[in-house]
Amino acid sequence: MTQVDFYVLGDSAARSRLQFACRLADKAYRLGHRVYIHTESPEQTQELDTLLWTFQQNSFVPHSTTQDAGDTKPSVLLSHDTEPEASQVMINLAADVPLFFSRFERVAELINADNTVRQQGRSRYSFYKARGYPLRTHEIKS
Repeated sequence: MTQVDFYVLGDSAARSRLQFACRLADKAYRLGHRVYIHTESPEQTQELDTLLWTFQQNSFVPHSTTQDAGDTKPSVLLSHDTEPEASQVMINLAADVPLFFSRFERVAELINADNTVRQQGRSRYSFYKARGYPLRTHEIKS
């Protein structure tokens, strides 16, 4: 059964969720996991694509968007509108739970202090809990 982890960030900046998504993707990639990052929009996909190249000095996370990937299977894949093949880890940045979330061993939900993001996170938490998925919450200090 899919393990769902909620990461609660202390600030309300939208960029903080993206930066944490980069850190999490980097960690999972270095542990040898395949990662899918589900974004909210084409703009967020593009912003995250750029940020994965620049979020940390001396760090390289090989990744592609579904538009760029073609037939290759990158270690980290980004998209807002594609149902990916199963991977080990999905990082969800969208407002809703993707229908295909159960294809993954682990799902990471990133929440920050923004009221809208927090309310959407509560809704997703309730969704997973009502279906009996194992849940963990991590408070992330800046």
